Amino acid sequence: MELNMTIPQLSKKIAATMQVISPPARLAILIAIGRGEACVCHLEAILGWRQAYLSQHLMALRKAEILQDRRDGRYVYYRLKDEAILALVREAATLAGLDPQSVDALANPSPGPDCECPHCAPSLIPTERLRS
Repeated sequence: MELNMTIPQLSKKIAATMQVISPPARLAILIAIGRGEACVCHLEAILGWRQAYLSQHLMALRKAEILQDRRDGRYVYYRLKDEAILALVREAATLAGLDPQSVDALANPSPGPDCECPHCAPSLIPTERLRS
């Protein structure tokens, strides 16, 4: 923790994070991921956006170290690096005059039948993988 920062230095660091998460699409991604993890196909199914559009935003959130990812075969799963970001989103909802619990209610929804990843469609996984 940097205690010897000036106010302008501190505010610049905070603003950088706020700028990365402030686009509505990125906030939607953060809410959709919530406290769990989501692959791109989850986010496509939940948000109704194309993979290329999501990837641009996911890359920016990863570069800013807001998201972390892990690969499992051909799927990449994303999760919040620090759940404090979700608390910040809840506080922003309060400041916008919204019930902060609406963030929790919408966080990490089930992607439904349109998602084909192994978590959502285990029947698509070869049976020998299911046994191990």
